Amino acid sequence: MKNAEPVASHDLSAALGFLHDRRSVRAYTARDVPQALLAQLLCAARAAPSGANLQPGRFIQVSGTARETLSNALIHRVRGGHEEREDYGYFPRPMPMLLRKRQVAAAQALYGALGIARGDEAGRAAQFERNYRFFDAPVALVVTIDAAFGAGGYMDLGMALHGLQLAASAVGMGSCAIGALASHADTVRRVLDLPEDQHIVCGVALGWPDGDAPVNQTFTERAPLHTWFDVRDGLPPASPE
Repeated sequence: MKNAEPVASHDLSAALGFLHDRRSVRAYTARDVPQALLAQLLCAARAAPSGANLQPGRFIQVSGTARETLSNALIHRVRGGHEEREDYGYFPRPMPMLLRKRQVAAAQALYGALGIARGDEAGRAAQFERNYRFFDAPVALVVTIDAAFGAGGYMDLGMALHGLQLAASAVGMGSCAIGALASHADTVRRVLDLPEDQHIVCGVALGWPDGDAPVNQTFTERAPLHTWFDVRDGLPPASPE
């Protein structure tokens, strides 16, 4: 590893802008993604930090009839109101009011960009179903993790997922992590013939963004620094137990 050089201010600005400009892309052009490019992006993602270099997680590309069958099966389950056991908990239960407000604001930003009114249940349902079609992106991935991993494995895999999305942004592509797949883990395993010990973490849509699509103009605020960053300095010595 080379010695780190001081970062020029313009380089830092560009790097920070790159991170802040990433968006979840939910509309794509029909332009193909070469397999060689996809492989490069995935290898970049795997360069993420990993405790003991365990490198948890698998990325499964789903295409052709397998993708169509999976999408149809998931939508059938949703329309039928079928609930399935999730492999892991995503949202806090019960949801604290602060987080609930963020969830509502995110939904309002998305549906507002699409012109879907709050009371338009059919419109909202149709948009939600697009999760299960991977937003018609050229590349659809299903991400899994071995059931033996604890929370630390999910942390490592999350960093790899972020690396994948940033690598995609670096070449002008867009992406969207799709947590909705985790709500139908058994269906995903059944359709893709995956073993029970492969927990379904999420899906990922990858492709070239449709810059004219209203849904891609969605913007969600991030909490200000002071609400989640703190400093502890000069604390008194801890009392002996």
